[in-house]
Amino acid sequence: MEYTQPLLRTLFVMASAVEARDTYTGGHLWRVSQFAHLLARDAGLPPVEQARIALGGFLHDLGKIGVPDAILNKPDTLTDDERGVIQTHPDVGRRLLQNHPLAALVIDAVHAHHERPDGHGYPRRLTLESIPLDARIVGICDAFDAMTSTRPYRKGMPIETALNIIRDNLGTQFDPALGVRFINLGEASHMSHIVGHSEPGIPLQACPNCGPTLVITRRDKPGDHLYCRSCGGESELFQEAGQWRTRPTGGRGTPAQLMPRLDDDLIDDLLAGANILLDEDKPNLLSRLRGQLTGHA
Repeated sequence: MEYTQPLLRTLFVMASAVEARDTYTGGHLWRVSQFAHLLARDAGLPPVEQARIALGGFLHDLGKIGVPDAILNKPDTLTDDERGVIQTHPDVGRRLLQNHPLAALVIDAVHAHHERPDGHGYPRRLTLESIPLDARIVGICDAFDAMTSTRPYRKGMPIETALNIIRDNLGTQFDPALGVRFINLGEASHMSHIVGHSEPGIPLQACPNCGPTLVITRRDKPGDHLYCRSCGGESELFQEAGQWRTRPTGGRGTPAQLMPRLDDDLIDDLLAGANILLDEDKPNLLSRLRGQLTGHA
């Protein structure tokens, strides 16, 4: 545990740093991880598998580190060439992970979460039977969060609308059995406390000047200032009727204030939830680590 826990933390930090580049997707990794854990549990998977799939949900977009900011944050619809660049991210993520001692825990989710049962996904055009279970779960959760989250070119959809789109694409874009389970969870209101939040009980805010996401952490308090990494504007955080709100101050952030923030408290929580993986698979993890250190991996 003393060797593997810091390695697991590096995965969470790497993924968080990649997400911090995108001004609109704050909390996306946490939400996908939470949805994936719910779906894995509902599918009857054992706790260690639930934890592993939740970890894959948090890591799934790691390869977006290779996507230029101009494409990642483009406010308009992507061109075909730009879409092609975006579609490299599963392969980039796989290459980033392949020499990491803990890669086996998440590499299927990272590499295959955009595959589709009908064979029209990417990067390998796998069909249903060939897509790993982790990737089928994370793919549903990723698509649902993308639909229910606000982007530069559209508002987030209502939960019901997104669930209906999943229903209409069962067997083509989404695993049919897992998709039905996910729809049932959503219709039973098991997603409402996750949609639109960046961690438990903390809803996302939008920049009052230009619209991108402002992420609140549990350490923030009324009177604190938040800074939009898109326009540089400063906003003051306050509460109204028990709800978080922001208002523009007219100020602008300094370069230091506009730096991406990593939520260490959230990472600690995620790490605690993943410790079951380290306990369950410790002999294999330590073996892979020794192989890395001696050059025989």
